[in-house]
Amino acid sequence: MNLVSRLLPATQPTFSAARPRDAAAIAHLHAASFGRGWAEDEVHRLLLDSAVVAHRAMVRRTVAGFIMSRMAADEAEILSVAIAPARRGRGFSRPLLDFHLRSLAGLGARTVFLEVDEHNAPARRLYGGAAFHEMGRRQGYYQGGAAALVLRRDLG
Repeated sequence: MNLVSRLLPATQPTFSAARPRDAAAIAHLHAASFGRGWAEDEVHRLLLDSAVVAHRAMVRRTVAGFIMSRMAADEAEILSVAIAPARRGRGFSRPLLDFHLRSLAGLGARTVFLEVDEHNAPARRLYGGAAFHEMGRRQGYYQGGAAALVLRRDLG
């Protein structure tokens, strides 16, 4: 933690729908969080897709995190979640996830799925704490041979 962040009071994020104008910021966060980041044009296309639901966590005027899902009928799949490296460990991810799940439920989603690297302990804690349960495993799915855990949560 740097000196400035220790001197300034903690700022709570605000949550809102992500828009196409957020594509560059989201692509930057994604690249900082995953081995293969999404390009800005990929993010932009996703944000224009009517089946995609995306939210952002804002701190002042900066996108500090995002979550994105694709809906199909009464199911949703979380495509990605990322928090800016400088904001990790400050309690942003759980309220962002909860906000997103409430929004998905309001849009008619009854079940939410996602895949997570079996070695991603922070993400596994986040999803476990949010009542997601493992329902499958894809062996060797990620680069390096890690399995993808398929998780599910029923809404409502």
